[in-house]
Order: sequence, then structure tokens, then C-alpha cells
Amino acid sequence: MKLTVSTHKLFGYGSTLRTAKRLSEEAVRIVDRSVAGRMPDVQVVLTGERNLADVATAAEWETAGCTDKRIQARALRSAKRLARDTAGRAVPLADGGVLVVINVDQHPNEAVFAITLVHELVHAMQTSRKDVRERLIAGLRHDLGVEKQSRRLYREHERCLEAEEKEAYGSEYLAGRLVPAAAA
Repeated sequence: MKLTVSTHKLFGYGSTLRTAKRLSEEAVRIVDRSVAGRMPDVQVVLTGERNLADVATAAEWETAGCTDKRIQARALRSAKRLARDTAGRAVPLADGGVLVVINVDQHPNEAVFAITLVHELVHAMQTSRKDVRERLIAGLRHDLGVEKQSRRLYREHERCLEAEEKEAYGSEYLAGRLVPAAAA
């Protein structure tokens, strides 16, 4: 398991990057012990809401094998509309790792950052479970229009996403071990 923490088009946030590195190392250990699965290689990228969509969709295109420029432009427009309300995203990578993109504009303090980080790391752990990575990539390919799924398979994918999201929200209490203020 390899952990990388970096920024993307984010200048003057050196102290935020140092805090993120410290919290990420702790969070990976805590989530690895508490959640079922195996922690894959994780790349944590801190960025603002303007660049969140660019980073996440570029990783999705690479994973899904999407080369159609019209589909990419449509996906980017859709992601930019949602970026303002997005605190973080976990995207499975083609090499077997997971990219965790975090919007620093949504995090006024360490406690909120710790909650988001734990939530996204739980999603990273979920990708290591049996057939989850393949299902996520198939759903991504369906959403981008690369390879359509049957309605039944896509509904099952949506149900599994909801269950995984509930598990991630249920595991956010682990952030209290990182930053005591997050427990409140």
C-alpha cells in the first residue's frame, strides 16, 4: 500500500498540504484496521472546486478508456456543475489504485477534513473487495457511454452504490480518532 499526497493548481497551501499528509497517514492506518478489505495504493490530491472536476474526470476517462471528445466534454460539464457541492471523490484508477480528490474550499478546519478523508478512504477500501472494482468500472463505462449495461445490471449497480455510501457515512465516526473535534 502506497500513499501519495499532493496538490493540483493550489498555490499558497503549504501548511494545508503538511496537515493533509499527517492526517492521511493516520487515517489510512485507522481505516485499514476498521473496515473490511485491503487498502489499495491511494493518491490524495488536494484542489479547489474549479479544478476538482478536471482531476476527477481525467482519471475516470483513463479508467473507462473513453476517447470520444464529445462524451468527455459532456462529462466535464456535468462534473463542473456538481463540483461546488462536492467535498471529495474517490475514483478507481486503471493501475489498481484509487485517486481521492478533495475540495479544500469545503473544509474550514481539520475536523471537517478528517471526516471527508475517512469517508473517501472507506470508498477506497471498498474497491478492494471481490467484484467491486469491476462493477465500478463497468458503471463508469456505462455512465460515459463507452459500454452500455442492461437495466437490471445498472439498477443492481445503483443499489450497491447506495449500500457502499451508507457504509462510508457509517464509518465517519473513525475521524474522531484522528481529530478529537471531529467526534463532536
